[in-house]
Amino acid sequence: MFESLEVLDNIRLNFTEGGLLVLNIALAFIMFGVALSIKVDDFKAVINKPRPAVIGYVSQFFLLPALTFLLVLLIRPTPSVALGMILVAACPGGNISNFLASLAKGNSALSVTLTALATISAIFMTPLNFSFWGGIYVNYYNKLGGEYLRPLEIDAGQIFVTVFLILGIPVIVGVLVARHMPKLTSKIIKPIKRFSIIFFLIMVIVMLRSNFVQFIEVIHIIFIIVLAHNALALGTGFSVASIFKLSRKDRRSISIETGIQNSGLALTLMFNPKIFPPDFELGGMAIIAAWWGIWHIISGLIMATLWGRKSLEETNGS
Repeated sequence: MFESLEVLDNIRLNFTEGGLLVLNIALAFIMFGVALSIKVDDFKAVINKPRPAVIGYVSQFFLLPALTFLLVLLIRPTPSVALGMILVAACPGGNISNFLASLAKGNSALSVTLTALATISAIFMTPLNFSFWGGIYVNYYNKLGGEYLRPLEIDAGQIFVTVFLILGIPVIVGVLVARHMPKLTSKIIKPIKRFSIIFFLIMVIVMLRSNFVQFIEVIHIIFIIVLAHNALALGTGFSVASIFKLSRKDRRSISIETGIQNSGLALTLMFNPKIFPPDFELGGMAIIAAWWGIWHIISGLIMATLWGRKSLEETNGS
C-alpha cells in the first residue's frame, strides 16, 4: 500500500533561507501568543494537584513517541515518512490546544498548565525523543536488509538551540508581557491567536503548493497515515486518563493536549541545514508534518465540538 510513497523520499523540496526565516518568525509569533495565556500562578495547579498534569505529560512525551514507533513498525512506511511521524510525535502540543480544551468543556487550567510544561521542556524532550526513537528506527530498518540508511547523526545541541530560539525566547517574552502588562495582554491576546493560526495555515499551503502535483498523487495515503497517527495520539491521551480514573474534564484536556502536535516546529527543524543536511531526503517528512498541521485542527475542532455539545454528566465514557 505504501510503496507509492517512495517518490516522496526522493523529492528535493525547494525551500529558501528566506522561506525558513519567515517560517521561524511565524512559529515564534505563534508561541508568543500561546505564552500570553501562561501565568506563573498556573504552575501552582501542578503543585497543589499534580496527578492530572503528570499523567498528561507522560502521555504526551513518553507514551505518544513510543506508540508512534510501534505504529511505524506496524504500517512500515518509507523511511522519511516514518521519521516524519517520529519527529511530529516528539514535538510539544500545538498552539490551539487551549482553545479546543475550552470548546470541549475540558479542564482549561490543566490544558494551559500542560501547554506551559510541554513548551518549556520541549527544549530538552524534543531532541531527546527524536534522537532516541529515530535512532532505533534507523538501526531497525538497516537490519531488515533494505536500502541502507546512514546512522541518524542528530545534533541534539543544535536542535536545543533552534527550539530555544523559536520556542523558549518567545515564551519567556510572552509570559513577561502577560505578567507586567495585563491590560495590553487582554487586548491583543485573541487577535494574535487568531492571526497566528491563519498565518501558520498559509505557510503550510505555500509549502505544499511547490510540490502540489506530488502531494495530490499521495494525499489518499498521507491522509490515512496522518488520520491513524492523530487518532492514536487522541486515543492515547483519553485512554491513559481513563485508566487512571481522572475526571471527564481532565480526560478531554489530556486527549487534546496529546493529539494536537506542534507540527510547525517539526517543519522548522526539518529545514534547518545544521540539523538535517541538504542531501537528507526530506520529502516524506515534510508532507507528513504539513498535513498534520492541517488535519489536527480539523480533527480537534470535530472532537471539541462533539464534546462541547455533550453534557459532562451524560455518560461515564466521555
